[in-house]
Amino acid sequence: MSLADILAGANFSFEKKFGQNFITDKNLLAAIVDEAGITGGTVLEIGVGAGTLTRALAAKADRVISYEIDKNLAPVLSQTLAGLDERVEVIFRDIMKESDEELDKSLGGEYKLVANLPYYITTPIIMRFIERQNRPLSISVMVQKEVGERLAASPGTADYGAITAAVALEGSASITRIVPRTMFTPRPNVDSCVVRIDMHDKYAGADKPLVKKLIKAAFAMRRKTLVNNLCSSLNLSRAAAEQLLASCGYDVRIRGEKLGIEDFIRLAEALRAQRSV
Repeated sequence: MSLADILAGANFSFEKKFGQNFITDKNLLAAIVDEAGITGGTVLEIGVGAGTLTRALAAKADRVISYEIDKNLAPVLSQTLAGLDERVEVIFRDIMKESDEELDKSLGGEYKLVANLPYYITTPIIMRFIERQNRPLSISVMVQKEVGERLAASPGTADYGAITAAVALEGSASITRIVPRTMFTPRPNVDSCVVRIDMHDKYAGADKPLVKKLIKAAFAMRRKTLVNNLCSSLNLSRAAAEQLLASCGYDVRIRGEKLGIEDFIRLAEALRAQRSV
């Protein structure tokens, strides 16, 4: 039975507020799973949808813990995930309302995160999981193409922003695949892409709260220089802000989008030293 027939038989109606767009192409689903590096282990899936990606994940993972916010999908999933009860657990709750304790109880240890996310929740989901204590080994997310380009952007480019730098503090992001809108049901208005973020501890010794404050300040008003943003966001005098940049070897006219994550870490170290004087 086709997915369209299953959806019709269950009287399922797509909810625009949940950003529901399903993929049925088995080759594409298998490629997404392979590029996420799923070879056994536990996978946390966010956004089960019709269960097509869930089934593909279950073919490679030992366990799949899947969160879905739309309870109306239950009769659909009872068919699309039939026979997978021992490997797949579907939890009909909002992942953003689930406590870390409950999550860790379900996950039981190391895991990878795979998600097909609507735009409105992409950033909150990513930031929660890269910053939580029990982080995933990697995050592979299907997002709108323009969002993916922001996550994986290089310093100095138009797509580079606060979210790019914040992710780079905790992991390495890259686009693994572009997924055209024609691959989804119903068809969205934009193309999508899959972004993989591999977690690292390269900057474990950095003052991360201060680095995040500097990132937020740098992009507070994108058209302004970094000096101006530091003055307004961190309550620094112009002289102190200019001295801070000069101590790190930066032109006082530089803008925040020119700085990579290691530049922000260097600035944080210099600011701490400046404040201790």
